Amino acid sequence: MGFPSKRSLLYALCCLCLNLGVARDTISSFLSLRDPDYIISNGSAFRLGFFSPVNSTNRYLGIWYNKISVVNYFSVVWVANRERPLNDSSGVLTINEDGNLVVLNGQAKILWSSNVSNSVPNSSATLLDSGNLVLQGDTTGAIVWESFQHPCDTILPRMKQSNNLRTNQNIQLTSWKSPSDPSTGRFSAGIIPQNIPEGFIWKDGHPYWRTGPWNGQFFTGSQSRVLDYQRGYTLVYDKEEMVCASFAYVNGLGLSKHFLDSQGNFKQLRWDDGKEDWEVFGFALANECDVYGTCGAFGSCYVLSSPICSCLKGFEPKIVEEWNRGNWMSGCVRRTPLQCERVNNKSEGGGKADWFLKLEMVKVPDFAEWSYRTKDDCRKQCLENCSCVAYAYDAGIGCMSWSGNLIDLQKFSTGGLDIYIRLSYLEFENKRNLKVIFTITVIIGAMAIPSTAYFFWRWMTKKRARKNKSRESLPSKNLNNVKLHELPTFSLEELATATNNFHVANMLGRGGFGTVYKGKLHDGQEIAVKKLSRSSGQGLEEFMNEVFVISKLQHRNLVRLLGCCIEGEENMLIYEYMSNKSLDAIVFDPLNQKHLDWKKRFNIIEGISRGLLYLHRDSRLKIIHRDLKASNILLDEELNPKISDFGIARIFTGSENQANTKRVIGTYGYMSPEYAMQGFFSEKSDVFSFGVLLLEIVSGRKTTCFYDDQQYYLSLVGFAWKLWNDDNIMALVDPTIWDPCFQMEMLRCIHVGLLCVQELAKDRPIMSTIISMLNSEILDLPTPKQLAFTERQIASHEEPAQLGEIKSSSCNITITTVYAR
Repeated sequence: MGFPSKRSLLYALCCLCLNLGVARDTISSFLSLRDPDYIISNGSAFRLGFFSPVNSTNRYLGIWYNKISVVNYFSVVWVANRERPLNDSSGVLTINEDGNLVVLNGQAKILWSSNVSNSVPNSSATLLDSGNLVLQGDTTGAIVWESFQHPCDTILPRMKQSNNLRTNQNIQLTSWKSPSDPSTGRFSAGIIPQNIPEGFIWKDGHPYWRTGPWNGQFFTGSQSRVLDYQRGYTLVYDKEEMVCASFAYVNGLGLSKHFLDSQGNFKQLRWDDGKEDWEVFGFALANECDVYGTCGAFGSCYVLSSPICSCLKGFEPKIVEEWNRGNWMSGCVRRTPLQCERVNNKSEGGGKADWFLKLEMVKVPDFAEWSYRTKDDCRKQCLENCSCVAYAYDAGIGCMSWSGNLIDLQKFSTGGLDIYIRLSYLEFENKRNLKVIFTITVIIGAMAIPSTAYFFWRWMTKKRARKNKSRESLPSKNLNNVKLHELPTFSLEELATATNNFHVANMLGRGGFGTVYKGKLHDGQEIAVKKLSRSSGQGLEEFMNEVFVISKLQHRNLVRLLGCCIEGEENMLIYEYMSNKSLDAIVFDPLNQKHLDWKKRFNIIEGISRGLLYLHRDSRLKIIHRDLKASNILLDEELNPKISDFGIARIFTGSENQANTKRVIGTYGYMSPEYAMQGFFSEKSDVFSFGVLLLEIVSGRKTTCFYDDQQYYLSLVGFAWKLWNDDNIMALVDPTIWDPCFQMEMLRCIHVGLLCVQELAKDRPIMSTIISMLNSEILDLPTPKQLAFTERQIASHEEPAQLGEIKSSSCNITITTVYAR
């Protein structure tokens, strides 16, 4: 028998090394990568291999951080076969005959290719320590393909985003469809070079957010600092051809990246070694005003005002009815025609020239026309051009001018640019007339101070009387029973000071009623201020109902009302501040949900059940909450739950056990069938909502954000029912909390949850029985009967069917009003 050749020995040794898991960083024509093997970059920063996302069995070839043990949505930085996943572990990454890098399945079918058009003989692929996978020709060593030129949802340091108008090559980010599905989602992000470079996020191909123009140092329309310019962000711009952007931290931040998530948020992340978790330290879309074009044409958005949209001076709403309803997309129209054409046309008698109104600290509109002029020349150029409606000047940009509609104007508290809006001189004439009137009024007032003081005293007396009358006339239940004077009261000035004038940085959330802000009183006590929106008619009724209900309740698992403020048109409730915010912010967040282990989740389940038992049976009033859901469960610093938001709660009197309403209000996915379809509600309605909430806590999934692989749209209840019937119910448990020591307790909780969401109200247990079941005081649990809202088949191109007039998207929970049949 002859001895093997040196080349054969080398090949066998390499294969052996691969099988033993010894790290290498290169793929070649004779060294393939087979699932579950992997390669590691030379400096051990990144790993390339096959992985499965959370809650998925599909296999993908991807690159992720080598030092982070958990391979998930946040640690994966690039995916190859994102549109064509493997359904088993037969995947192979290899070099094809034409020199392309390819992913094959078990039948040797190509699922993904680097798709280099020219043949590349003897090529090899190397994973670099930057996270870049490069394909090189063996003869020249030149890079013919690289993953940095084909990104997914992540920008790594030194990766370049570019847009080349000459070659039509546009490198953009595309979001994952969901944390469990790397296929291309609804959002994309990139740089647009036309006129002045701007960064954009698109939703379904339409603008969703933008950075504002680049001035050579930073994007002027972004206050969120999603790109940390002082740490090495650069943008190279050739006005004729292309723009190229990248970032590289000067001082280093360890593992860091920019990331477009599946909800369209562009975040700046860095890895915290101490916490072993990702830290978000910059993000886009910080508030409603960041959404592109929220206020329509010639509308300005300011998040600290109420409502947030207003027409520019000299303009008025195009459709007044829509504007008053809070739908501002139709925008505004000019109130007084411009005079430019008349001034230029002397035969028509001419006229006075248009003037400019200065707006300070704004995100200037989209589609600016650029020219290299001085500030004075910029103004003159705009004034002489009748189609020019606004101009702005920045030393780093030059002259910007706009014709047509002004879209996506946003007012800032700091930063931004100054813009000059073209208006008819008549708008300013009216202003001067007002000044004259004001001056005359002051002179007359100074001559008649005693009379003015008398009339002022009379006016204040009448105002106090009107204020007391308005309190008495506020809609609600019988408000004579609501003794507001028994509650501590806060002044508007006191609350404005506590919340830094209701600054957006202190905003905790927003709902149909208005906005909630964090505040700190002068004695250091932290509070949550629920501020009713002035435009919310429904919210006013809910506000007074909440005062009526919660002022009569006190329990460790109900949020505590500290007082109220009713001053002029402002109506506010003041609550104890919950440092961990709401349950949904943790249990549905892939970054945070792992911090809720099973013991903490079970404690939350128990606390909610005790709070509901108090409402239904133990308080001196029997109260049906009617809107129990994850966002209405607040968590204190020790993660103890407190039920909140009693805006639509109903008090039952005497022997009343059930009521009926034509005004069905609640949240889709949590409403019981008898309430959603017929308007009947009782304590069993809250039990149904509790069952849905229990299943959400155990699974870590939203009830309204779910569908299975066969395109049968399901609620979480439907999915749980399917697993129960398949005798696979433990698959429902959130894998981040799985612990065999608690398996029976988890199973019992799921079982109780299924009993709570049975279709018929009479089959559901009451809260006292539920608590006994959860605590194993009742050992033999009945078998669940048919559940409600389990399944409905929908074609893949259709949206989920609507229930009555309830409006909901697949992943958005909204409070709506329906009228039962």
